[in-house]
Amino acid sequence: MWDRNQMAARAALELEDGMYVNLGIGIPTLVANYVGDKDITLQSENGMLGMGPFPFDGDEDADLINAGKQTITELKRTAYFDSAMSFGMIRGGKIAAAILGAMEVAENGDLANWMIPGKLVKGMGGAMDLVAGVGRVIVVMDHANKHGESKVLKECTLPLTGKGVVDRIITNLGVLDVVEGGLRIVECAEGVTEEELRAATDATLV
Repeated sequence: MWDRNQMAARAALELEDGMYVNLGIGIPTLVANYVGDKDITLQSENGMLGMGPFPFDGDEDADLINAGKQTITELKRTAYFDSAMSFGMIRGGKIAAAILGAMEVAENGDLANWMIPGKLVKGMGGAMDLVAGVGRVIVVMDHANKHGESKVLKECTLPLTGKGVVDRIITNLGVLDVVEGGLRIVECAEGVTEEELRAATDATLV
């Protein structure tokens, strides 16, 4: 199966020249390391357009952080702005795609990624605006939770971030698309069979 970096590298293949893309917290932040020579502009909702990859050890600048408070690098074309302009971009449909983490995804594209009831929550962040305002939502996550239970479900059990918003799911076991009637297997991760992917998935596969 794929590790975190391989999942991020696979997600980077979804991006095309000229796209403006938002990266969510967690595994999605690693996508910045795999953009390569593509002309992709990465947006962070805390006010940065044109994020570079993570810095090498010793080159960190504490003033340059992404939405997950990780140190990042800037590019020659990087621009900075306030939250009002950042969310104006998102709500105004200027961002082509968002690559987000998730706690659960349902077969109809419902997304739950901001809270677990009873646990301390810092806030919902920008995910609800992102899933409502961007052109395409790609989720990158582990296929199962720490208890071995599928996170790809018939219905989400956690509070929703958005209804019917997910287009593609990339997990450590493979790639799935949200289609009419359920999910369609696009690709299996290296070393994973279709039967293993189906057995690990609670959602309907069509």
